[in-house]
Amino acid sequence: MTTLAYTVKDSRTMLHRNLKHQLRYPSMTLMLVGIPIVLLLLFVYVFGGQLGAGFGPHEGRTAYLDYVVPGVLLIAIASAVQGTSIMVAMDMTGGIIDRFRTMAIARASVLTGHVFGSLIQTLAGLALLIGVAFGLGYRTTAGAAGWLAAIGVLALFAFALIWLAVALGLAAKSVETASNTPMFLLLLTFLGSGFVPTTTMPAGLRQFAEYQPFTPVADTVRGLLSGTAIGDHAISSIAWSLCICVAAYLWATRLYNGRRAAEPN
Repeated sequence: MTTLAYTVKDSRTMLHRNLKHQLRYPSMTLMLVGIPIVLLLLFVYVFGGQLGAGFGPHEGRTAYLDYVVPGVLLIAIASAVQGTSIMVAMDMTGGIIDRFRTMAIARASVLTGHVFGSLIQTLAGLALLIGVAFGLGYRTTAGAAGWLAAIGVLALFAFALIWLAVALGLAAKSVETASNTPMFLLLLTFLGSGFVPTTTMPAGLRQFAEYQPFTPVADTVRGLLSGTAIGDHAISSIAWSLCICVAAYLWATRLYNGRRAAEPN
């Protein structure tokens, strides 16, 4: 069997292990999936009437729901990757990484198992959130191609952030640290176009919001689902995703290959 075949086989084994590991902590999964749903309800029913009025004199909560769904989908991704960082840190502090290193398994499979397990969990959470949005009255003019493109953009961005979360989990000295370091990703979801147009922001903050990675992803998904022009937002979102993915992958593999697991607390 070739080296690639062994790596694929071991990665599949690690994926199965991490999916079972996620089921052992249902409260964490429910929290990571539930937070975006609660925020969607909060923004639509508490703030939606006022914020939706800014889209026109005859607009309101329904218009804001159509606008805010891409932003909440990004919150779902940012919430899910926080769980990835925690799971990786638990493996590091629990000594399981040291045991894996003594076994005849491909070294890369340990990290890829975490990545693809988290990606499956994230996509499932996005599907549930979209279902809730439709239940609240969300409507889209996108056809099959638009939906596939939007899901592809979200999946690629999630894949990149998951690798970043893996690196943050490896770099953390404790599980508590790993649970806090990805919080800046949640903050970035609000400092972009996910919840209000960047044109409504003051100078300085507006420039930051326009060029940070969450904004082109939100604008691309919104345009694909609403059937409006997306301009160069798709190129920017893909470029950001690939840059984050490559940088995070190199950082994570360097950390994994170069450091020992932290001592258990």
